[in-house]
Parts: sequence; structure tokens; C-alpha cells
Amino acid sequence: MESKVSEGGLNVTLTIRLLMHGKEVGSIIGKKGETVKKMREESGARINISEGNCPERIVTITGPTDAIFKAFAMIAYKFEEDIINSMSNSTATSKPPVTLRLVVPASQCGSLIGKGGSKIKEIRESTGAQVQVAGDMLPNSTERAVTISGTPDAIIQCVKQICVVMLESPPKGATIPYRPKPASTPVIFAGGQAYTIQGQYAIPHPDQLTKLHQLAMQQTPFTPLGQTTPAFPGEKLPLHSSEEAQNLMGQSSGLDASPPASTHELTIPNDLIGCIIGRQGTKINEIRQMSGAQIKIANATEGSSERQITITGTPANISLAQYLINARLFHKEKWKTKPFGVTAAHPRLHHHQVLK
Repeated sequence: MESKVSEGGLNVTLTIRLLMHGKEVGSIIGKKGETVKKMREESGARINISEGNCPERIVTITGPTDAIFKAFAMIAYKFEEDIINSMSNSTATSKPPVTLRLVVPASQCGSLIGKGGSKIKEIRESTGAQVQVAGDMLPNSTERAVTISGTPDAIIQCVKQICVVMLESPPKGATIPYRPKPASTPVIFAGGQAYTIQGQYAIPHPDQLTKLHQLAMQQTPFTPLGQTTPAFPGEKLPLHSSEEAQNLMGQSSGLDASPPASTHELTIPNDLIGCIIGRQGTKINEIRQMSGAQIKIANATEGSSERQITITGTPANISLAQYLINARLFHKEKWKTKPFGVTAAHPRLHHHQVLK
């Protein structure tokens, strides 16, 4: 296996994502971050742990394949150590296996399973590890969980084989990465960029933008290039009743399928209003249809160089409408925005939140 990885020219930089529970993440980080620091130094891999007070976290391991294998070995042995420690306090006699969950783009899972399950069977038999590919995609993503369990040595061999498959069969089309659902944070949009508010500052939030873009694209009658199926199920649902849109914006989407409507106002320079309205209103109608929000553009007033736009709907509708309006402006002027204070959302846009 070692020779195949190096001789095949596969010793390249690769990124592997792991899904872990909070307790597992705590074990990897260690006291004052000492464990993860040691893992980074000894493996040579970059190990990043997603932020957030979520029950699940994403651990991203990036580096040359040999560095990734070292990092995996250290994680697998640490988990085995945790199992041994927990057994010393219990009456269990048989040692449970170490279990890791990889997050893999769904477009690569077919190659991992192989024709009639031949590849996954070969990996199981040659490594002694149990490998299972989830049938469903992880929520709001185009990724699946691949669960590996066995001894640390079996897991390391199994990860090596999975890496080979992933390098030989790159992902097809756009991948929407899985993000464990965090506590709700407000998201605002400006200049085609998404931001989350942290304290007094707005921080760029690129993944949110990707998902919103996919949500917007799925509402249009054509499929984006390189993507043969819609990013989300139920593509014909209007956004205000779409669970994905509300999950995306951090709204609860349980029994309360439609959060209370609110109103948001934007002031836009007269010279830019045309690119939002479009010829005979085509663009603004498109934005209304995609976002599910009501959008009213005030008539031009004499002596004023600006026009007011009023957007009404759920927070998800309003945010998507804002994103689509800003995307139109961004394409028109190709502005590059920087992180901004919450009040200065756009150099030439004025936002006013109107509470109902």
C-alpha cells in the first residue's frame, strides 16, 4: 500500500474532513490545546477544528498524504486510549472498536462503493476495518458520512485506500460542504458577500453565500453548469415554506414553518436602480420569485438622487432578496467589499430595519 501511494505519484496535498462529537473534539484538543498542537507538529498536517457550540464539529486535516496518514494514526490511537480509559471504569470485557466518521462528497461515494459494492468489499477485506457509506446526504449539503471502525492499524490502512480512491476520482460538479448547525447567528449581505455578525463587526461568511447561491439557482428553470441535479430536494417549493432556506438562515423550521414577517428597507442610488429592475421589470420579478419576498420600489422623488426599496417577508426571504439585489449590483460595478461595521453595509447602500 505504501509503495502504491508513492509510486503512483499520489503523495500530493489532500484535504480530509471528519465529523466528531463534542467529547471526541475535546479529546483531540486536549488540555490547553496541547494534544492538537502535538498532532500538528508531529504529523506535519494542518488540523483545523470548526468553531461553534454545536453538538457536532468538523475536523479538517490537510497536507501531503503521508502527513494525513500520520495525523489519522495519532487520532485513532488517541481514541483507542480513551476507550481503554473508559473501560477501566466499567465492567465491559470486550473492547469496542475505534470509530471515525469521514465526510465525503456524494459524487465520490460511487467510486468508493464500486460496481455492485466491489470496491468497498475489497477495502473491508484487505484492511479488516468496517466501512459504511451513509445512504442519505448530510443535511443542507451534497456530502455523505463514511463511517470506519476497527483497530487503529485497520483504520489507518482503510484511510490510505480511501485517499487513493478520492485522488483517482475527484468530485464532480459543485460540492456543498456539510456545516453542523450552530446556534443561530444573524447573517447580512453586501456586495455579493455574506457576513455573520460577531460583536461589533461583520465577518465574511463564504460558505453561507455558496449555499444561498445554490438555493437561488435551484429556483430558476435551468440547472447550473456542471450540476445535473438540484442541490436540494423539493426544488419547486417556494422559499418561504422551504425548510432548507430557514435552516440556512438559522431560523427554527419545526412546527413554525413561517417565521413572522418583518420589513427591511434599502436606499439605492438612481443610477443603479435600472440594473435591479431590468428591462420591463424582468430582473425584479425574478428576484421576487426566487426569494419569496414582497419587494416594492418607491417612485422617484424630485430632487432626490436615491430610491427606496421595501422588502417584506420572513427573515429567510428578506436575506435572500438582499443577496440577490446585491449580486445584481456587484456584477454591475464589480465592487470589492471589506469587512464592515454593521451600520455601513455597503458603500452605496443604506439599510434600515423596520420592526413590525
